[in-house]
Amino acid sequence: MGPLVDRRSNQRALARTLALGCSILVVQLVGALWSGSLALLADTVHVFADVFGVGLALVAVSVAARPTKARRTFGLFRLEILATVANATLLLVMSAWILFQAWHRWFDPETIDAPVMIAAAAYGLVANTVGMLLLRAGSRQSLTVRGAYLEVMSDAIGSAGVVVAGVVVLTTGWTRIDCLVSLGIALFIVPRAIMLLRESLSVLMESAPAGLDLEAVREHMVGVEQVVSVHDLHAWTITSGMVSLSAHVIVEPDPYTGGAGSAILEALDACLLECFDIQHTTFQLESQDHFETEDPLHP
Repeated sequence: MGPLVDRRSNQRALARTLALGCSILVVQLVGALWSGSLALLADTVHVFADVFGVGLALVAVSVAARPTKARRTFGLFRLEILATVANATLLLVMSAWILFQAWHRWFDPETIDAPVMIAAAAYGLVANTVGMLLLRAGSRQSLTVRGAYLEVMSDAIGSAGVVVAGVVVLTTGWTRIDCLVSLGIALFIVPRAIMLLRESLSVLMESAPAGLDLEAVREHMVGVEQVVSVHDLHAWTITSGMVSLSAHVIVEPDPYTGGAGSAILEALDACLLECFDIQHTTFQLESQDHFETEDPLHP
């Protein structure tokens, strides 16, 4: 009962935070167009990225609770990866445009309506602070919610920076601070977008998960009693946090006699779960007589 209550509580908190984020998007976009502040517009792009992240977290929490269908054996988990590719690409394009505009405005400053800029950014700061309070409890229970919490926190910091820039413009009239803040926000977004795009494309290419040493996995598997060797070892990511692994495992004695196969499978599952936190595994057990030579294409 506890995990179910926690999941529903996390869904409600994520949904409320998403609604707050959408309201920030609207307020800051209108404020950026009205005030002429590039920093506020850059922060709006930052907010869009974080709202997208919170939306993905909400979808992930919701989809994880649904049963899979016969023709979609892994459910809809890959939608998260496809959406992340689209989001990262859009962020890179928008960041490049903001950097270009910051360079242009540095040499040709534009008039900025500082009170509107401050008001819109202050709304973003307050709303993001409320979002952090909503997600704080769930961030201690779920990695997905913790990721959303950190995104909202970074958003609040961005809004605070725009507020400071607005105060500087209002009190000193130095509008180039707007360029500097927008430059800082854009440079903060670019590495993150590149990382998201690289990781997402790696998942779509079914590369081995980052940080997973397949040779170490092989050594641990061979260390299981009665396992002689491992070949055709493959590991890939279905979606964030969901790793799958398959392998052909040569064992002695013959796994099909005496009921030895079941015990070996249980030992392999326990080994990979405890040492590498891999929960989804598929093994084909083979006797040494069955496997004479290894396939050079799949060591």
